[in-house]
Amino acid sequence: MPILRSIQVGMPQQIEEEDDNGVRIWRTGYIKSLVVGRIWLERHNLVGDGQADKKHHGGLDQALLAYSADHYDEWNAELGIALPPGAFGENFTINGLSEDSVCIGDIYAVGEARIQVTQPRQPCANIARRWNNPQLTKRVEQSGRTGWYLRVLQEGYVEAGLPLALLERPFPKWTITNTHKVIRNRHSNPASAHELLAVPALGARAREILAHLRPVAANP
Repeated sequence: MPILRSIQVGMPQQIEEEDDNGVRIWRTGYIKSLVVGRIWLERHNLVGDGQADKKHHGGLDQALLAYSADHYDEWNAELGIALPPGAFGENFTINGLSEDSVCIGDIYAVGEARIQVTQPRQPCANIARRWNNPQLTKRVEQSGRTGWYLRVLQEGYVEAGLPLALLERPFPKWTITNTHKVIRNRHSNPASAHELLAVPALGARAREILAHLRPVAANP
């Protein structure tokens, strides 16, 4: 059974960066700290967690970011550094789940809470910025090791070390891997993108990305 390996939270903070153009201020909620003991999970987020860019992050459909702990060995080998849990800005680092095994609409029980998978994470520039690697955001997207977002169906206490029990899987076709590919290729394959839009559990941010698809021609 999948295990919640670690939990991370962090509030937005200002970070000074120095480059050839001088000192710049970066305000971000990306950097998170390890939680020890149990923590309350609310509808919008874990207590003590927050986002700086609320246009693209946060909200009911992106209350939690989850990432597979099983990817860390691959990244450490590829990047040549030892990344800690939470390195990709995630709240939940999970053993035994990945983009290939998680589906849109999946409902899991963890501790007192119930959570539902909503969409793949769309990698942003903060990943590259956090690790001072200009190519890392692009590499995360290309690899498909993106992570996924969750909405909270039932609030409650959660804690690292607890199992995640799959309660429902209404849309087994729509793994995070498949969903990510369809979103990336939405203009070249609008038929699949329109099919994805019909999945009621799909998150609001993914729907925004797919909102301007051209109509699919009807069969003669």
